[in-house]
Formats: sequence, C-alpha cells, structure tokens
Amino acid sequence: MPLAYPPFKSCPCGSGHSYAHCCGPAHDGTCPPATPEALMRARYAAYALGNAAFVLKTWHPDHRPTTLHLNDHTRYLCLKVHEASGDEVEFSATLKVAGGEKYVLRERSVFAQLDGQWVYVNDVTPPTLDA
Repeated sequence: MPLAYPPFKSCPCGSGHSYAHCCGPAHDGTCPPATPEALMRARYAAYALGNAAFVLKTWHPDHRPTTLHLNDHTRYLCLKVHEASGDEVEFSATLKVAGGEKYVLRERSVFAQLDGQWVYVNDVTPPTLDA
C-alpha cells in the first residue's frame, strides 16, 4: 500500500515543487504526465512511496511484469535527470538498500504514447562490461 504523503511537502522526485503540484496529480489520476520526463519523475516518486499500482499502470503492457514487489527497506534518496530528449530520459537514482548500503542506478529509459498517455517501455542502457 502506498505511503501517505503530505501534499505540501517537497515531491520525492526532486523537482523542487510540492507533491500536490508535481507527482501527486499523476498518482491520484487527475492529471496524467504530459512528457516522458514527467512520467519518469512520477514513477520514481511512486517507487519511493511504495505505489506499485501506479508503476504497473504506467508500464507498457507488452513489457509490464505481472506483479511488482517493492522492498519496504529501500529508501529513495535522490533523483538526477541527466537528459530528456524525445521519448528517452537518462537519469540516476540514488537508493539506500537494506543494510544501509548506497546504490546508484543509472538508466536511459524509453517511453511511448499509448492511447494518448505516456507509458514506460523499457531500459536501453547498455550493460556495463567488466574490465
């Protein structure tokens, strides 16, 4: 179940706007994200707040997993958008996983419009090669 989050508090996506004026309307269904970056930010905030239903709803049906289990012990610390162009967004998300270890996920995500709304398709980040 998603965490309750005060609407006046800064949005977890790091935009600097209040949750009520940023990702909150996307999460409650009153205003779908208008751009791939806005959807990526709303998805990040949904992960941070434990809103698996929003994450699944905004995943392209051809790539969507049947279930999504979010780890209650993962803390989402910071989101940095490196580039947003066309239907792709490159970002880094800093997480603190169980045990206190920090982890940085860097991803270039592809989005598409489906029935007039943006959805997440997949990650096109090439795998890191060991030296």
